Order: sequence, then C-alpha cells, then structure tokens
Amino acid sequence: MKPFAYVRAGSVAEAARLLGKGSAALAGGTDLIGLMKGGLAAPARLVDLTGIDGLRGWTRERGAGLRIGALTPLVELEESEGLARHLPIVREALADAATLQLRVMGTLGGNLLQRNRCWYFRDQAVPCWLKGGTRCFAVDGENAHHAIVGTDGGCNRVSPSDLAPALIAHDARVSLASARAARTIPLAELFTDPALHRREEHTIRPGEIVTQVVIPDSALQRRGTYVKAMDRKAWSFALVSVAAAARVRDGKLRDTRIVLGGVAPVPWRVEAAEREVDGQPYSDAVAARAADVLLADAHPLKDNGYKIPLAKELVRRALARLAAA
Repeated sequence: MKPFAYVRAGSVAEAARLLGKGSAALAGGTDLIGLMKGGLAAPARLVDLTGIDGLRGWTRERGAGLRIGALTPLVELEESEGLARHLPIVREALADAATLQLRVMGTLGGNLLQRNRCWYFRDQAVPCWLKGGTRCFAVDGENAHHAIVGTDGGCNRVSPSDLAPALIAHDARVSLASARAARTIPLAELFTDPALHRREEHTIRPGEIVTQVVIPDSALQRRGTYVKAMDRKAWSFALVSVAAAARVRDGKLRDTRIVLGGVAPVPWRVEAAEREVDGQPYSDAVAARAADVLLADAHPLKDNGYKIPLAKELVRRALARLAAA
C-alpha cells in the first residue's frame, strides 16, 4: 500500500473542499482499504467523513418521506425496529449481506458506492475494459458470477449492492453534495450503464459525497420483499436477487416495482415487466410473464446461463410472497 495523508472533516462543506484530485472519502473503509491493498486505489489523501454531524441515523417525517443518512452503519439499519415497521425490505436485504463485523463498519453510502467483485477487475495485473483496457476478460474466461443482461457496452460486471435494488423498488432518491452545489437524483441514476461507454460504475462526480437517501411517502405505502440466491448459505454476494414492492389489495399487486440484482452491471428494472403484473390477480403464470419480459434481452456467457431460470424462480417467489402477505 502506498503512503497517504489523512484528515478528518468536520462538516460536509469541509469534506467537499478537501476531496480534490487524488483524495478519497473514507467512511467504514470496508471496500476502500481492500482496493488500496490490492493496488486498485492509491489516494494521496484520505478524507475521513465519520466526524460529520447529521449524516448518521434515520428519520420519518410525514410529507418529507423517510431519510437515511449516508454514514448510518448497516447494522443500525438492520436492527432498527422502527425502520423495519416503515421499510421492512431493508432488514431483509441486509440479513445476508455480510458478516456482523462488516455490517458494523459498513455504511449506507459505502454499500451503494462499493466497487464490483469481478475477479478480473480485482486483479491488478489484468488490464480489463473497466480499468482502461480493450476487452472484458470474463467473456472468454471464468464467468459463472457475471452479468447476463445489460452488457452491450463491453463490461460484464454485476452491481454488488443488496441495498440498491431494495431501495430502488421504493423509488429512493440520493442526495449528493460538493463544494460547488448539491443535487438529488433517483438512486437508479447513481449507477452507470456500460452501454454509455463510461469506465466508471457510478455517476458520482469528483469531489462529491453522498449525504442521504430519501424514500418518498408514496413509496412507503408499498409492501416490499427481498429474496436472494447465494453460492454459500450466508454472507455472500448475490448470484441473483429480487427486490419487489407493490400496493396489495385482494391478492392484486398495483404500483409494482421489480428490481433484480446480480444479473446486470446496474440494478436491473424493466417497467414493461411491472405492467404485466399491475392489477392482475397473482398467479404463477403472471409472474412468469413478468420474468420473461425482465430477461427478454439476456445473453448469458458460457458458465452463467443458470441465472436465467434462477432469476425467474426468484421473481415468482417474491411476487407470490407479496400477494400472500
């Protein structure tokens, strides 16, 4: 690991000023430190955000939605009974996200901004497309965990966050601040589609930090659920995950959201699939039609075709769970 300077910011404004070229924001550090040890990140200065007031915890204000500060540890989100009453999908999404030690250190903002786990990207010696190379080595290599859809830009990574699909299913918006301005965007727009030929995973700008995520009041009226398949029993990244949310009445799902994880470089949502479900009495056939639309453009690699039937089954389970609740 290369030497670096360290400074602890006392406010969002100070952090934004310090996050110049060559600096990196530090919260829990569960991803950043590993990237530094692996030679994939070499910031000249770490700007510690953990001393900033107001970025930790959650609040619910009628008319203003539900706000979650970016520095809130994952374990606090998982263990909060109050948050579980308002937004139970968060607890479901975090239950198998990582070990307790990592959930204690990891934060909401860090979970959303974590880098992908592609072993070619994580190998410092491999000049993959995302790191400025000319090709994705997963195409002809070991690709059992890679994307099956949304890979037109030449990168077959998958978005690793469990929280992102769950929050997008509830129309989450993310607030970002820099030394010049603040902005709020739909959370889905924080993730960069490789089809745009941008060699980043997130649309966060240099010098910006995530300050909070907000769920609008209207989305809190949806019931949500999260299901996940892993290659071990617990504490692993998703092979496939499904976050689903809807208003449920008399077994019918309305205002439905279905977001897949583990299948694409971004949390994967297709609105046409949701229209297959909206207003219909639940049945396995309805769920199958929605899943078919979600995965209509799937192009699996040689080792990950299993993700298609797996994703379809998880969509069925998630929608059936919503309809039965």
